[in-house]
Parts: sequence; C-alpha cells; structure tokens
Amino acid sequence: MENQHTVDKEFETRPKSKSQIKREFHEFQALGKQLVALSHKQLEKLPLSDRLKDAVEAAKPLKHGALSRQFKYLGNLISDEDAISIRLMLNKFQQPHKEKTKAFHEAEQWRDRLLQGDLKLLEKLVNRFKNSERQHINQLIRNAKKEQQLNKAPKSARLLFKYLIELQKNE
Repeated sequence: MENQHTVDKEFETRPKSKSQIKREFHEFQALGKQLVALSHKQLEKLPLSDRLKDAVEAAKPLKHGALSRQFKYLGNLISDEDAISIRLMLNKFQQPHKEKTKAFHEAEQWRDRLLQGDLKLLEKLVNRFKNSERQHINQLIRNAKKEQQLNKAPKSARLLFKYLIELQKNE
C-alpha cells in the first residue's frame, strides 16, 4: 500500500510531456473559440478575468489570420484561468439548446410514426398530454396522407408537427 502511494506522488510530480501540453493548449484554444461565440451578456456571467474578457471581445470582429492568432492568445490566457468552471458554465448555457433540440427530434419522430399509422403512439400521446385532441390529430393525419397521395405540399404534416410541439410546450 505504501509503495502505491509513493508511485502516485512520483507520477503527480513528473513534468507534463510535450504532447500533453500541446493537447491542453488545443483544448484551451477550442474553449476560446466557444467563448468568442457567446454574446456579451453570456460572457458577463462567466468567471473570467477582465484581461480574458477583453481578449475575447477583441477577437469578435477579427477575421482569418488575425483571428487564429487571437485564438492562440486566448489559449494562453485560459491556461491561467479556472478552465473547469468555465466549461461547466458553458455547458449550462448550452443545456436549454440541447433540450430544445431533443424535443424537436422527438416531435419529428412522433409525426413520422403517426403518419405511418402507429395507433399505439397516438394512444400514448393522448394519455400523456391531457389537453390533446384526438379528433384533431386524426384529422391532421388523414389530411397529411391524402396530400402525400396527391403529391401536394405537406401542409397538414407541418401542422401536425406544430401541434405536437405545442403539446410539448404546454406539458
């Protein structure tokens, strides 16, 4: 047990390899790119030094070579910051977007399955969303199938999708 502890201490005190330093630097540069993509309001919420905030703001109008140089500079600045807390806050900013995307894909799948005649799904949706109207959903499905047979624009399929999105929002 004592030998393991000694090995761990030796491992921690070893200097980082050149490859490890490069990997970390590239991660910091990628983090800098994410910071540049944020709005000014979002940047204010992050635990960043004034120097880093100024460098991020300075990168926004830059193009091409100047921008890549600024990303390298941001990578250097971020190495002095608490990158873990910055990443956590960035994930919080992105979470609502991920949830919206997930809901969007879920509604798309429901629409497609309903148009294929999945009656079990219709039953589940009516039970899940108490304010849903089975008759309205069935009418949209019938109209969408008819439009598809007549090679018309998928107006009813779009309306069905919008209705499913509204059900999700009002859940």
